Amino acid sequence: MMTEENYHPIPQPEELEIREKEDAMGAYLMMFAALGAGLPLPILNLVAAIIYYYINKGKSLFVRFHSLQSLLSQLPTSILNAVAVFWGARIIFFDYAFTDVFKGYLWLVGIANLIYIIFSIIGAVQARKGQMYYFIFFGRVSYQAVFKRKESESQKVVNQPPKM
Repeated sequence: MMTEENYHPIPQPEELEIREKEDAMGAYLMMFAALGAGLPLPILNLVAAIIYYYINKGKSLFVRFHSLQSLLSQLPTSILNAVAVFWGARIIFFDYAFTDVFKGYLWLVGIANLIYIIFSIIGAVQARKGQMYYFIFFGRVSYQAVFKRKESESQKVVNQPPKM
């Protein structure tokens, strides 16, 4: 059950430093830099997102949330892209047929990438404003992973009632 005391408070835009907002925005923009460098190797985008997450996860909960959401949302797209690249390489190098199924798959991959790019741009803009933006499914998972209080973070009780 999601109760307020089980989660850390969500930082408000005025509580965040400019650097935190920029680091959170960078999690989404990292995809574009890695896309340019690794177009034929879609796994490079995923590796770049993993590295960015691990470098920035300790900065703040806000940065960690956006970095994790960007990373998790990139997983399905990276898998779809990798399959398309390897399937295409098999067609080119091993003389397999360029079938309608492959053409349909390329359309699916293109649409998935377009949706991912649109959501990433929106996420980057919202992060730069210091606002939370929750992707479908990945937003909830990221929120729960980052903002949920751990058992060890509960308040340490120093003063206790007398023992009877």
